[in-house]
Amino acid sequence: MSQVTDAASFAAATGATDAQVADLTRFLEMLEAGNAVMNLVGPKTIPDFWNRHAWDSAQLLRLAPDALVWADLGAGAGFPGLVLAILGKGRPGFHVHLVESMAKRCRFLTEVVNALNLPATVHNERAENLDLAVDIVTARACAPLVRLLGYARPYLKSGAVGLFLKGQDVAAEMSEAARSWEFEADVIPSKSDERGRIVRVKRLGRERGRGRKV
Repeated sequence: MSQVTDAASFAAATGATDAQVADLTRFLEMLEAGNAVMNLVGPKTIPDFWNRHAWDSAQLLRLAPDALVWADLGAGAGFPGLVLAILGKGRPGFHVHLVESMAKRCRFLTEVVNALNLPATVHNERAENLDLAVDIVTARACAPLVRLLGYARPYLKSGAVGLFLKGQDVAAEMSEAARSWEFEADVIPSKSDERGRIVRVKRLGRERGRGRKV
């Protein structure tokens, strides 16, 4: 597992350019300011920004290097979505849809997108109410997998692959989800936390107990 403790080690792990690191540093400054007036992330996690937030988010790009259009459900403080947008900035066709139902968090996301001129769109909407064609649908700390699959269903139905950042209870979450959904997925160890996992959902089938296929 790569050790990321600061901007320099993040750049070494990801290949981030000086401009990308500068954007991430500015994002961190805006996060600290925003967190002082609203609950965006746990205050104790901010000193570990480069590993717990930036590297945790950035590792997804290695799993889908050719993906251009992403949707981040329950985008919250912008992880992983804003990090992905920063690292994809300047790449032709790259775009991130930041989907968040809480208006005040959308205002924060919009401020960062505008300040850094990011290839991203903020949607103040419930994820399951949108009809977006994307390559990858992702989420972190959004909901247990059984509910997250429901939120992501429109995207997965349209051919997206799911990459969901999860913690050490992923096995229990997958077992619970399997009682409600037919789906095909594998689990990938996180590079930022030995306890973390990434659930890659390749196919979402029928919701158990319902006859309609999705």
